[in-house]
Amino acid sequence: MEKLLRRLYFVLVALFLAAPLIVVLGVSVNEKQDLSFPPKGFSLAWYAQIFMDPEWRSALIASLLLAISAAALAVAIALPLAWFLWRRHAPWAHIFQLLGVAPFILPPVITALGFLTFWATTGFYGQPWTAAISHAIFFVTLPLVTLSLGFASIDRSLVEAAATMGADDRTIARTVVLPLILPYLVSGYAFAFVLSLNEYIVAYMTIGFTMETLPIKIFNALRYGYTPTMASVSVFFVAIAALVFGLIARFGDIRKLLGAMGSEGK
Repeated sequence: MEKLLRRLYFVLVALFLAAPLIVVLGVSVNEKQDLSFPPKGFSLAWYAQIFMDPEWRSALIASLLLAISAAALAVAIALPLAWFLWRRHAPWAHIFQLLGVAPFILPPVITALGFLTFWATTGFYGQPWTAAISHAIFFVTLPLVTLSLGFASIDRSLVEAAATMGADDRTIARTVVLPLILPYLVSGYAFAFVLSLNEYIVAYMTIGFTMETLPIKIFNALRYGYTPTMASVSVFFVAIAALVFGLIARFGDIRKLLGAMGSEGK
């Protein structure tokens, strides 16, 4: 009986958490431009509009380009920093780790205002590349954490053995270290990509109306009313996140990536 009640409890919690997505999913397949739930009729036309309508398609491309470039830049910043923290054990080295984590700890609006002030002062406000740099700095914490976990999982005896055989630091990094941390690098990129794709505040504060990403497009379109297309975009975001995180869980150790370093012994 207790086991049955426990399962029922978890089912109810899952339904409660999934309820908003279920409603949005129902709205996104309405046959007419109606926000009713349950949906009246069934149509995927609103999903097609994301790709067929020039404005929504442009926003989608802008979001993808921003997320791809921001995630790549975040990894490019995090990789040498994580490598340095792994090689150096001095207490002062952790100051750099704190600097890498700080942007993600602060409230997003505070970080966004900081970026707005900086880019406005330098005269680059509104340039699309400023959003990529801002997102990279804002989300650098994610690849930094995953890469730090990857470096911490490396058996140092392998590095010592390679050095004993005459390999220099560059060869060790390419042939020993990089293959071992590659899953963590890919996971850090994926985390930064998904969050950059969905982020609104920092992007809006750095590029304003000069470039519309999907989140900015949704908020701008809300001024003229809510349409099922917005619901379909929301479901599209969730589907991408589920796909990316599902692949990470399928091909990587998700518990290690979440910090459960002791899970391998259980």
